[in-house]
Amino acid sequence: MTPLIERAWVRNALAPLLVGIFVLIVWQAFCVLRHIPPFLFPAPTDIAASLVENLPTLLWALLSTMKVTLLAFALAAIIGTLTAFLFVQSRVIEVSLFPYAIMLQVTPIVAVAPLIIILVKDTFWSLTLCATVIAIFPIISNTTIGLRSVDPGLLSYFKMNKASRWQVLWRLRIPSALPFFLAGLRISSGLALIGAVVAEFVAGTGGRSAGLAYEILQSSFQLDIPRMFAALVLITVTGVLLSACMALLSNLLLGWHDSAMEDGR
Repeated sequence: MTPLIERAWVRNALAPLLVGIFVLIVWQAFCVLRHIPPFLFPAPTDIAASLVENLPTLLWALLSTMKVTLLAFALAAIIGTLTAFLFVQSRVIEVSLFPYAIMLQVTPIVAVAPLIIILVKDTFWSLTLCATVIAIFPIISNTTIGLRSVDPGLLSYFKMNKASRWQVLWRLRIPSALPFFLAGLRISSGLALIGAVVAEFVAGTGGRSAGLAYEILQSSFQLDIPRMFAALVLITVTGVLLSACMALLSNLLLGWHDSAMEDGR
């Protein structure tokens, strides 16, 4: 790793860390000076204490939520990519089907989740389907745009050399679409987590398979607000880690691309 990239990594990690520490200090001081009780608005120390106290239960709930999130993310990536490949083969197909993909994006999941949960008897798969519906659109949209954003000159060169449709797709369109696809993955990873949590809220599942949404609901019913915030912290940290993993994957796969060079400046 070159010194320039090392400095960029230190800057990108240190700046948000300092902002976070400042926010936590102000938050803690506000709660202490105003004598706000934890059941109204807990201080960071109250949240940390609750997180340590309930860590095994919360981690088990996080595992349940992550199973739904990762499976929904994988399904969204596979189905979304195949759908984009289908769209790019024909404008007629894209025009005919793309509005329905938009419908998946703009329809509130809380409106359709109860129907999905009723139709799909297995709770795990109903939650996964709900999360997939939320996460799939960015991959379809970004990948389709990327597959169509090819250099016209290169496309003419491929046609002049009588390249097959498969050769054009594999050797020209896919490399051109890779930055768009990875950007879609980065957005979709967070949406898959949001979809899993929202679906758990709607389903209200309990027992050993309960996710973090169920822990939040239970904490709110019991007025255990520090525990509720602790569950929210786990959701937030998980979302940040998913985004960071996708950013790392993008940097590894796009070392040759202008976007990666700009990130390292």
